[in-house]
Amino acid sequence: MPFRYRLQKILEIRIRKKEQQLQAVLKAQQEVQRIELLIIENLKNIEDTTKQMRSADPMMYERYDTYIKHLWEEDKKLNQQKEEAIENLNKEKELLKLREQEVNVLDKHKEHQRENYIQEQKALELKELNEIGSQKFFIRSREQKEEQELEEYLQQHKE
Repeated sequence: MPFRYRLQKILEIRIRKKEQQLQAVLKAQQEVQRIELLIIENLKNIEDTTKQMRSADPMMYERYDTYIKHLWEEDKKLNQQKEEAIENLNKEKELLKLREQEVNVLDKHKEHQRENYIQEQKALELKELNEIGSQKFFIRSREQKEEQELEEYLQQHKE
């Protein structure tokens, strides 16, 4: 009879949860990267606007200043979003560690159960071999006894 782990369904569920959590971590990483790209894009926009302002008509300076202030406020918002995304990523990673730990515990339990099963199977096999050996021994000794009795009987009838 092959080894069957009685908690296999639970192990499979935990593995699925771990994989789902891994996907959540990947999404969180992508979100952090997306925000970082937006920050870089915004900083480039600020730099370009500042360069354009230097060569612009002095009458437009006020509008450029207003737009640059808006871009810096956008930068602050993006940095705040990045911090929140990083916090979310860290939470997701912690949850992933927890899921991995749950899977590892059941994996170790499964291996321990498998080792116990193998030991039990070896013990049963050894017991069966011992029983077969003792049966063969008793059969041989009975046959030898019968042969001796037959020989004794034959010798008594020859005389």
